[in-house]
Amino acid sequence: MKRDSGIALVDRDEDGVDRAFRADVLKGLRQRQKAIPARWFYDEEGSRLFEAITQLEEYYPTRAETEILEARGKEFAELIGPGRAVVEFGSGSSVKTPLLLRAIDPAAYVPLDISGDFLRESAAGLAEKFPGLPVHPVEADFMRRVTLPEEVEPLKKLGFFPGSTIGNMVPRTAVDLLRSMRATLGADEGESPLLLIGMDLVKDRAVLEAAYDDAEGVTAAFNHNLVTRINRELDGTMPEGALEHSAMWNDALARIEMHLVATRDIVFEVSGERFAMRKGETIHTENSHKFTRRSANLLLLAGGWTPEKRWLDPDERFSVILARATEQREAP
Repeated sequence: MKRDSGIALVDRDEDGVDRAFRADVLKGLRQRQKAIPARWFYDEEGSRLFEAITQLEEYYPTRAETEILEARGKEFAELIGPGRAVVEFGSGSSVKTPLLLRAIDPAAYVPLDISGDFLRESAAGLAEKFPGLPVHPVEADFMRRVTLPEEVEPLKKLGFFPGSTIGNMVPRTAVDLLRSMRATLGADEGESPLLLIGMDLVKDRAVLEAAYDDAEGVTAAFNHNLVTRINRELDGTMPEGALEHSAMWNDALARIEMHLVATRDIVFEVSGERFAMRKGETIHTENSHKFTRRSANLLLLAGGWTPEKRWLDPDERFSVILARATEQREAP
């Protein structure tokens, strides 16, 4: 088994709390429309709950994307070629990541994730499945440029960003992320890196809302776990029982929105700071933007990536796009 124990690039305070987590939560709760970035869902329990969500009948994206990865391996191999370091933005799925690694014969695998425990667990699982593949987990916030392990720097790179996680971000933030991915992969330091990215598609409202508000309540538990994490790590007193999960389609912005809705007037503290919410007020916890071919291409181009190939699942619910980093230009 060729793997290392990983490197940690997360800035923590003397109590071991991620400083960026604290800053984002406090900033978000101070806003008129309270909001917390979706990346903070993914502590160990949040990551476990999300894996459970991907198995739900209502949650089609994982099945649809897996169908594409299973069916198109030969094409991936031809277009990507062997010998690249696969840099995955987010801990590797036990299903999707092996499909890609088996198809393209990579030289190394580098998972990046902000949840250190889940990162190391998933990296260890991938290393056991691919005993000859060097695995270098990096605990880091991949929303910013990440310095890759020195063993990986000389290699050609393929970024892998499955699951339509790009849809969790508003367009400005998504473009910033795509640009930071380009920087992480060394777009200006030799051969142009590639990016294989999953992007969910616009479809019937009922299908979309069911995918984010399942009958078993797993997505609701995932949403509520953010409150549990805040209370545990940031000395919070948020009353989880007074916050109700809600998922709705916003047609004007082409996205599903998840909120925690106050069922009564509440007052609570986080890191010693006092907050109040009236009944019906919400904390906006996640967006999941859905794309058309044109909107997906426009987003990628704005982030410095030129789409080269697009694949859909048989039911045309989901897309996987291969893009190449391109030189940044300010004019035609």
